[in-house]
Amino acid sequence: MATSHRILLTGANGYLAQHVLSQALEAGHSLRAIVRSQSKVDVLKKSFSKYVDTPQLEFGVVPDITTPGAFDEVLKSTPPFDIVLHTASPFFLRPVTSTDFLDPAIKGTTEILEGITRVAPSVKRVVVTSSFAAIHNMAAPDQIQNPPKICTSEDWNNVTFEEAMATVNPVITYPASKKFAEQAAWNYVKEGKGKFELATVCPPGIYGPLFDPSQIAKPDDLNQSTAMIYKFFLSPGLKSSDPVPPTFLYLYVDVRDCAQAHLLAATVPEAAGKRWFTVAGELSNQQMANFLREALPEKKDIIPIGEPEKTGKPEGWYGASAPEVEKVLGLKYRPAEETIKDLAPQLIEIEKGAGASSSL
Repeated sequence: MATSHRILLTGANGYLAQHVLSQALEAGHSLRAIVRSQSKVDVLKKSFSKYVDTPQLEFGVVPDITTPGAFDEVLKSTPPFDIVLHTASPFFLRPVTSTDFLDPAIKGTTEILEGITRVAPSVKRVVVTSSFAAIHNMAAPDQIQNPPKICTSEDWNNVTFEEAMATVNPVITYPASKKFAEQAAWNYVKEGKGKFELATVCPPGIYGPLFDPSQIAKPDDLNQSTAMIYKFFLSPGLKSSDPVPPTFLYLYVDVRDCAQAHLLAATVPEAAGKRWFTVAGELSNQQMANFLREALPEKKDIIPIGEPEKTGKPEGWYGASAPEVEKVLGLKYRPAEETIKDLAPQLIEIEKGAGASSSL
């Protein structure tokens, strides 16, 4: 049997983190799942009822991840933690002040690292969820180049802190929050403040099934990337003759594969000290429309047809290369078709549930 680890998981109620939690429990690890409120604990207890009241799963509440010493109490454990998976950070694409993104992301990251150094010296490996947004500036005007830019884990988004502080545009502030949070983590380690190894995971668009769709009462409650799929292809008022919205980000990873990458980054010896750019391939909105129309024939009058043959990206648009994820971590990616088609019935289920509750 593989080694069993004692893991602290932050942001445990998140779309990605619930898959991380599920896979870690299935692998036999014991976890303390950290969320921001007791109500979120109650939701997770229902979804993970099989593990509640077993030694494998317990919960902790940290209402504000940016306050000094925020994680100190939940980091104390017997047996002690040897792995921390830090997935907690905000993601919403609506205009907000830069401090709504920058403060929680940066301070939340440095706060947990300082907490580990203070009260959990047993921690050997920390994995921080970063983002493709920390690698590439998707708000820059030069997305098309000749030859096309190929993004790798060596790249950093060129947005400056001053640019991020001067705007409420989430296309700038969110990526900046991911960049500066990740850099803060690397700087902490480089400065020799912690005795742990660090790895970061930098996913692009994360899509695929929800761990437990019964948690979602209505489409408005969906996480950002899933809500976008619902809004673009299934929301009330759409017609099959409507255009397919242009694709903002062509790179994707299945949420289940991204979760697996976190566990591999935490446990594979060679994963330490590296950024893991988990990109499975390319996925356009037109491809999503095609897959959804195949998966949901009952919605053929709603899901835009668009131009089914035109699934590619514009000539010169940037691409990505990260073969090391498969070579070193051993991760096997799911195809995009499986990712979207596994999500599709859940969206209908949530829509029906919302309709039923609103008619009561």
